[in-house]
Amino acid sequence: MSTKIIVEASARHIHVTQETLEELFGKGHTLTIKKELSQPGQYACEEKITAVGPRGRLEKISILGPVRAANQLEVSLTDARVLGVEGVIRESGDIKGTPGIQIFNGDKCVTLSEGVIVAKRHVHLDPATAAEYNVKDKEVVMTKIDTADRALIFDDVMIRVSPSFKPAMHVDIDEANACAYQNGSVISKIIKR
Repeated sequence: MSTKIIVEASARHIHVTQETLEELFGKGHTLTIKKELSQPGQYACEEKITAVGPRGRLEKISILGPVRAANQLEVSLTDARVLGVEGVIRESGDIKGTPGIQIFNGDKCVTLSEGVIVAKRHVHLDPATAAEYNVKDKEVVMTKIDTADRALIFDDVMIRVSPSFKPAMHVDIDEANACAYQNGSVISKIIKR
């Protein structure tokens, strides 16, 4: 295939509502863009929070913008263990029945009743690239990633197709470490199940 699909390691991060943002950073606060991300319209922010669970805490977690309709903290399974919450693997946006957490900015705290997920690994594709690889939205496939020392086939990879997407596979830090991920890693093959 001619279109390369890059692999990106997604570090822990949080998406917040405008209400939560204002509770933590003050009335009328807007997110401060630090850098644009690969997916159009998405960006990492200067604002950071601390997440505190029953067993531990994670500090300096980046907020990703823009604000959303629901709060969602995305962590790895290792992070979930550190926090002391169940590592529930879900597609982004599917937060019903997931663990809650406390999030802090200094002494300001918001208690989330749900929203902690381990994001299901997925591939963002525009329609033309999806057609090139003969896959469709919501299809579950396997992907092969060739790295110097730890080539790996990932199963249970969700395909997500939208005209607004740029081709990229997102894995969390645990998954990136499993395949010896480095910047510039690409999918070498998409395998139908």
